Amino acid sequence: MFLSPYYSKQLQQDASKVVISAQQASDFAKNVAGDYNPIHDVGAKRFCVPGDLLFALVLTEHGLSQNMQFNFEGMVGDNVELLLDPSVGDSFNIQDTNGKSYLNVSRSGELCECDTQKAAFIKSYVAFSGLNFIHVLVPLMREHQVMINPARPLVIYESMAFELTDFSFEEMSLELVEQTLKVDGKRGDVTLNFELTSQGRVIGTGVKTLVLSGLRELEEDKVEQMCQAYEGRKAA
Repeated sequence: MFLSPYYSKQLQQDASKVVISAQQASDFAKNVAGDYNPIHDVGAKRFCVPGDLLFALVLTEHGLSQNMQFNFEGMVGDNVELLLDPSVGDSFNIQDTNGKSYLNVSRSGELCECDTQKAAFIKSYVAFSGLNFIHVLVPLMREHQVMINPARPLVIYESMAFELTDFSFEEMSLELVEQTLKVDGKRGDVTLNFELTSQGRVIGTGVKTLVLSGLRELEEDKVEQMCQAYEGRKAA
C-alpha cells in the first residue's frame, strides 16, 4: 500500500501498534497532501500529525466503507503510540497506549478492501485538502473581512463525512460545491460541501468542517504576506 512509508506498524497479540514520526508526518503533508502548514514541520514547537494522515491510516487499515464519519478529538504528536484494534465495529476510536482518543470513526454500508480504490480515494481527498488554505480559506476570510493570527496561524481540522453510492471507480476526484464561514467572535466555523466524481459521474457527496481560531479584523497586507509565505514554503 502506498501509505506504508508514512507510518510504522508493530503487530501485537490483540492489536497493532502504530507510530508516526515527525519526519513521516511532514513527508506525507508535503509530498502527498500538498499541505505546507508549519505545524507539520519537523521540530515545530506545536507540531502535530496531519489529520489527513490519520484519516488515510483508518482507510488503509480498516477499509473504505460506503458511509463514514470522522470526528477529530485531539492532535497527535511525534512518535505517539497509537493502537489499532483489528476487530473494530461500526463505531470506534483511534487511541494511544494511555487511552487518550484522537479520532472517532463511524461507518456503515458496504465495505471495500481493494487497495486500488482505497488509494484513489485517499489521494483525491488529501489533494483536495491541500488546496484549502489559498483557494478556499483566504477567499472566505476576505469575504467576511476577518483573518487568522498571522503570527500563529491555526486552522483545526474538526470533522469529515461522506456517502458513496457505489465502488465502481479506479480514479476519482473531489469537487467543492459550497463553502461557508460562520464567525463567532474570535472563532470561525468553516463548512465545505463537496461531490465525489469519477469519469464525469457523481458517485458520492461529503462535508468537511474546520475551525479558524484567533480571528481578528482583516488586514489585506498581512493576508497577502501569509499567502506569499505559504507559497514560498511550497516552492522551497
